[in-house]
Amino acid sequence: MTNLMVYLLQFTSYLIQLYVYIILASVILSWLMAFGVVNPYNRFVRALAQAFAAVTEPILRPIRNALPDFGGIDFSPLILLLGCFFLQGLIERVLIPAVAGGI
Repeated sequence: MTNLMVYLLQFTSYLIQLYVYIILASVILSWLMAFGVVNPYNRFVRALAQAFAAVTEPILRPIRNALPDFGGIDFSPLILLLGCFFLQGLIERVLIPAVAGGI
């Protein structure tokens, strides 16, 4: 039973890592679109941006609402990345050793 729990915690850690990559790709794509490097009217680019927004916006929106206004700079992806790194560290350094120690 503890092996199953360890595998589930590792899988959760991998999902968090995948979400970190999605956040980074979303930020980079938004920068490329803002600076005119990538055409935002391209169907593929627009679909990719909408997919990233559909995955990241439900978590970024409450963070944006809680942060004060910094002008044109959006710090919410940075806060979300820090939260993801914290959760991933908690899983890998605290939860997995605690569950595996019970073997």
